[in-house]
Amino acid sequence: MQRTATFLWHLVPTATLAIALALLSPGAVRAQDTATVNEATPPLRIVISLTERRLHLLEDGRPPRSFPVAIGRPGVAIPLGDSRVVRKRRNPTWHPTANQRRERPSLPAAVPPGPSNPLGAFALDLGWTAIAIHGTNEPDSVGRRASGGCFRMLPADIAALFDAVPVGTPVRVVTGAASVPPPESPVAVAVAAPLPPPAVPRVAPPPLPILPDPRCATASAPLRRMICTVPELAALDGRARGLHQSHLAALPADRRDAAAYALIQEERRFDDRITARCWVRRGMEEDPAVAAAAGACLRDALATRLEEAKRR
Repeated sequence: MQRTATFLWHLVPTATLAIALALLSPGAVRAQDTATVNEATPPLRIVISLTERRLHLLEDGRPPRSFPVAIGRPGVAIPLGDSRVVRKRRNPTWHPTANQRRERPSLPAAVPPGPSNPLGAFALDLGWTAIAIHGTNEPDSVGRRASGGCFRMLPADIAALFDAVPVGTPVRVVTGAASVPPPESPVAVAVAAPLPPPAVPRVAPPPLPILPDPRCATASAPLRRMICTVPELAALDGRARGLHQSHLAALPADRRDAAAYALIQEERRFDDRITARCWVRRGMEEDPAVAAAAGACLRDALATRLEEAKRR
């Protein structure tokens, strides 16, 4: 009897056997179908607005998320249109382009992961050559025109984006404001609006003192000469210096020397940053295009420094 059953079992075609198993175990088939449906992920897309200097992550079924980005500095070509994420790199190595090494011959051929790597800890390579969405080791540059063409994000923001988007995610770069759907409105509830408070006349704050840079008489570096001779840049620089001196004067005498030394160190770091970011080859500052690009870069850097001095 056992041999006969075994023989008949081998005669059953494979398809018939599958149908029989499905009929005997319908719950297993339904569970498999459910698992397949649950594995499908909602479509994602990224829209970067150059006007807003923000990256919008749009995902069906979820509120849009928005992050500030740095875009290409003046004079640098910025890609427009559609692309996609073609590769994700954790702890990337930075390879300067040939053009970047021509402009700055001191750049190495490659910068390994670490605090001096301008890509930060994460990079999403796009379909355009040498263009990526990545982190940065200069967080104060995010939100401004400061990059070499890529899109820089704050370290925490790029970490969140890196985890959220897979390879193949569509990316669109637009000049105007991104068309982002508004979040769903809550159910309206009729509530009596409170009376507005009485208007209080606004008093304009006193003008900030402008303290000139004592180095202007002997300045030789192109960028420092530009700050000293362009009235708008000199005013931004002088207002920050005036605030710094006011801050020092308000400190107790036993803390003033240490704070003054810290300000000197901060000024040196600022000079290093603008030298790297707004770099001008000596003798080229008379070129109108070079001067315009450097002036815009310096204006952003000095405005940021002035805001930091106000918050001190």
